[in-house]
Amino acid sequence: MAAACAAFSIPGAQAGTYAKTQHPIVMVSGGGGFVNIGGFFPYYYGIPEALRSEGATVLLPEVSGLASAEIRGEQLRAYLASYFAIHPEVKKVNLISHSFGAQTIRYVDAIMPGRIASVTSIHGTNNGNKIADAYTRAADIPLVGSALDAAVRTIGNTIGTIANLLSAGEILPQDALANMREISTQGTAAFNSKFPAGVPTTPCGQGAAVVNGVRYYSWGGTSSASTTSKLDPSSYVLSLTGALSRTLGVSETDGVVGRCESHLGQVIRDDYFMDHLDAMNHVYGLVSIFEVNPKTLYLAQANRLKNAGL
Repeated sequence: MAAACAAFSIPGAQAGTYAKTQHPIVMVSGGGGFVNIGGFFPYYYGIPEALRSEGATVLLPEVSGLASAEIRGEQLRAYLASYFAIHPEVKKVNLISHSFGAQTIRYVDAIMPGRIASVTSIHGTNNGNKIADAYTRAADIPLVGSALDAAVRTIGNTIGTIANLLSAGEILPQDALANMREISTQGTAAFNSKFPAGVPTTPCGQGAAVVNGVRYYSWGGTSSASTTSKLDPSSYVLSLTGALSRTLGVSETDGVVGRCESHLGQVIRDDYFMDHLDAMNHVYGLVSIFEVNPKTLYLAQANRLKNAGL
């Protein structure tokens, strides 16, 4: 699938209007996510600023770091309801999210009909995850499972609580176990049966690009066989998790999400040389110099939405 853009600079683009969508862009974090820890570690590094510099209105709601799509989705619904009430001139929004956030925004898309213009999934957990499958199989083993669940609950909920506290200044509900189980093959199948819009009906296929007037997009990467940046410590960790994914039968993965697992709606591209964290331009922009810059992808997507009248 063709790349969206070749470089960060946009040849011929009119400064300040390239990303000026009709409706605001709402950027939601993925599992374990936050908005900005301590004011110096944003989830989407430099991306909201790039979009705003080209005319986009960008909203960054805080939701629970590790919880079910329903819990996170209800928090996002409440945030949007308040925003619509304060800004009655705004009728719709464009939802963009990374990783498990894809299920969060798909939930909100379903429960707020007429209010969502588009849904964009970035390296999203839309079609099952083999690492989560391995966990759920292990969790079904007597004694072993209870210990695993206790560890995930304690560690995951603690991480989520601390991240939200440092980012939002408040403690939000956490449920790391629900998060893990919802991204498994069984969990996503159950979720997709309730919220099928944009979901592929064939293995590794594309889903419907438009459902009930809402446009669906996705992109993903397959980089974890090698580090994308030698300076980024997270790249080495994702190389290891990528190796685990390959032992579980996923030949192409970003270290967390498989190439086909990320598909939703119109697949812009699914093989960028980016790992799971490069997708948000992390860590601090330490991404491959041999691939399109992540900021460019978000700008190109905003321009795509703009040209579609969204």
